[in-house]
Amino acid sequence: MAVSLRTLNRLASSGLVDRFGLRESTERLLHGASKTTMRTAARAGRTFAAAQKLTHPARQPRARPSDLFDLQPTDEQQMLRDSVRDFALEKLRPTARLADEACATPPELLRQAGELGLTMVGVPEELGGAVAQRAAVTSVLIGEALAGGDMGIAVACLAPAAVSTALGLWGDADQQARYLPALVGDDVPAAALALLEPYVLFDPMRLETKARRAGGGYVLNGVKSLVPRAADGELFIVAAELDQSGPALFIVESAAGGISVEPDPAMGIRASATGRLILGDCKLPADALLGGAELEVYRDCVQLARLGWCALTLGGGQAVLDYVIPYVNERKAFGEPISNRQAVAFAVAEIAIELEGMRLATYRAASRVDQGKTFARETALARRLCAEHGATIGSRGVQLLGGHGYVKEHPVERWYRDLRAAGVVEGGLLV
Repeated sequence: MAVSLRTLNRLASSGLVDRFGLRESTERLLHGASKTTMRTAARAGRTFAAAQKLTHPARQPRARPSDLFDLQPTDEQQMLRDSVRDFALEKLRPTARLADEACATPPELLRQAGELGLTMVGVPEELGGAVAQRAAVTSVLIGEALAGGDMGIAVACLAPAAVSTALGLWGDADQQARYLPALVGDDVPAAALALLEPYVLFDPMRLETKARRAGGGYVLNGVKSLVPRAADGELFIVAAELDQSGPALFIVESAAGGISVEPDPAMGIRASATGRLILGDCKLPADALLGGAELEVYRDCVQLARLGWCALTLGGGQAVLDYVIPYVNERKAFGEPISNRQAVAFAVAEIAIELEGMRLATYRAASRVDQGKTFARETALARRLCAEHGATIGSRGVQLLGGHGYVKEHPVERWYRDLRAAGVVEGGLLV
């Protein structure tokens, strides 16, 4: 995929395109070609991954460390983001209201999202992945672009990618060989990362879900909440407190005994069909443990999941900004646009300022992930900004529309509800 995109970018940057007046037609061609490239990469990856027999786990190489503070997306990333954003605006945005009311994303839309190859970004190339190097920044850009259509549907579409990324990062050879071919295959299974629990002041480092060693395997007991597409889930990565080891991650197939699911609709992200995953003496084999119960693996998982929510908050916040600007310019009161009022203009400007700060912090944290640098501090800063200012942006969007902001005729009330998730939900996503 990267080679194809680079070829397309060389054509786009050629001076001959402008010399012969072909810029507009070439850009349309490249835009369509970028979408086709992603779908072709998905098909090629599925064939390659299905034929691969692993003797050792594969990992994506990291980007070279750099001392330059430059967060400008590469040409490949920019083209990928543009393609996903167009898909979000053309397909997700028109469906969002009905999906929110139904508390479910249409299966056809999930299938179309799967064709984009979203689950392949965190998978090594030799296993059918689409990106040569560690791609946290790319995942953030995709999440941001997809959430511009709708955050709830974006969660439903990206939940399986969290599982494929986790397996690409921490899975052993047998785990990768067993699960990754399906996740980059024709029919991507519903899968999710389950960290959150339905308890007050939930701390991901102090889990109520317990795992104990028994009979050469493990037995899990506990409840996970707000798990995306839980009712349809075929594969989960579940966080549990392992006796004498601390918090750890386990691969749980829905076919395992002792699993039940209850609907768990929330205030926002309702299109992701969240549910409670109830584990009652759920028996798992010895090879279900992911990452060897290493505390560093679990901590990275929590932080990478938080970055995923930061990415979606950026997309939701940008949607609010893009909607209120034309609204305040067109809405008239006392014979003039309400944007002529200083209080209104300042409120819109503050949304843009806060959004840019959130974006800068999130991109910086993701960039450090890709370079193999420490990113705990940067992730904490990004999450704090996105949780606080994301909710403020949603509230300001409702306020700027006045009475229109309170009714479902306009999408800002839904975006306000969705943006609250950044400071509440743990897990579900992974970059």
